[in-house]
Amino acid sequence: MSSTTVKSEGVTTLSKPSNAAQQLIGTFAPKLVELTDRVLFDDIWERKELSPRDRSLITVAALIALNRPDQLRFHLGKAVENGVKEQELIETITHLAFYSGWPNAMSAIMIAKELFS
Repeated sequence: MSSTTVKSEGVTTLSKPSNAAQQLIGTFAPKLVELTDRVLFDDIWERKELSPRDRSLITVAALIALNRPDQLRFHLGKAVENGVKEQELIETITHLAFYSGWPNAMSAIMIAKELFS
């Protein structure tokens, strides 16, 4: 995620554009890379209505509920970078066991354990 500046006309420019998808996918799927880096990370994640910490918790919860382990690995790390504590993530996973299914929570906790060990 990047920092932004707002010009007097209300146009937002990125001082440090994201390139996470570019690093991961490269030129294999250029449009998906562009949309991921420019729209998702450089626009949606930078909106001021939710803090990066809140966006991380929401994203982690959605990825657990949808059982998306590949993306969950990245976003658990990003959540910690955004100020979510390890114990908060463990509690989020525990809470979601009752709302998104026990297998989803068990899969998520194994990923978290691997990342935090």
